[in-house]
Amino acid sequence: MPSIAAIFPGQGSHAPDMDQPYRGQPAFERGLELLGFDPFERLDEGTRFQQPAIFLCSVAAWDLWRAENPDELSDVRAAAGHSLGEYAALVAAGVLQFDDAIALVNERASAMADAGDLHPGSMVAMLGGDDHAVRAMADRLGLTVANDNAPGQLVLSGAVEAIDQAEELARDETGARARRLQVSAAFHSPLMQPAAARLATALAQVEIGTPHFPVYANGTAAPFTDVRRELSENLLRAVRWRETMLALRAAGIERYVEHGPGAVLTGLVKRTLAAA
Repeated sequence: MPSIAAIFPGQGSHAPDMDQPYRGQPAFERGLELLGFDPFERLDEGTRFQQPAIFLCSVAAWDLWRAENPDELSDVRAAAGHSLGEYAALVAAGVLQFDDAIALVNERASAMADAGDLHPGSMVAMLGGDDHAVRAMADRLGLTVANDNAPGQLVLSGAVEAIDQAEELARDETGARARRLQVSAAFHSPLMQPAAARLATALAQVEIGTPHFPVYANGTAAPFTDVRRELSENLLRAVRWRETMLALRAAGIERYVEHGPGAVLTGLVKRTLAAA
């Protein structure tokens, strides 16, 4: 059987009724109990509720897949998550206990939403165009490359005014088509520093287990070595998803199974590996 990487989506993968297949599952219901609120009732309010909702669906999807595919469990050799998805990946690998992870995700979502209120920002996806030109424009405008998702898909993050400029200049300067993201803050940029500090405090209280298989970190495109430090720092660093998929392939992964709402990551994997 081909070796498998379990992959878990991040914020932006939510959809109406995404919770329905998982209602009644033990981890899902336990998560709602620990949260003390139902995030699915307030998805349209953004980060604060979307992150715990996606996390719950992702863990529930992983549990369901394990129950339905017991013969394939031994073929899971690695995991990775896109930003928020790292938490579900770490639960799947046994590095974080579920109860600790839902508390961390809840604090992370709150901290990121608060940081966005304190330091307003935005994000814009650059689709197509010249990679070097996009990066040069970002540097000139004081923006951060927040996501390197796949060939021809970089996401920039930073102050609202600079994002406005990037959106206006994208086609002429880089050949890319700009698509503004519906987010309330500049994720994976220095503007998330207050959130990273809060998350580091929360992580210091959490026990870290030995992984059943390696979990690849967004900030390094390599297996986690210091989970607490890297999770907090990853709020400030780029999601190197394209590089992570290439690293997994180099490590012998042949199949990628997405657990959670939607199939965005599956599409990014196909684009990345086809281009390589």
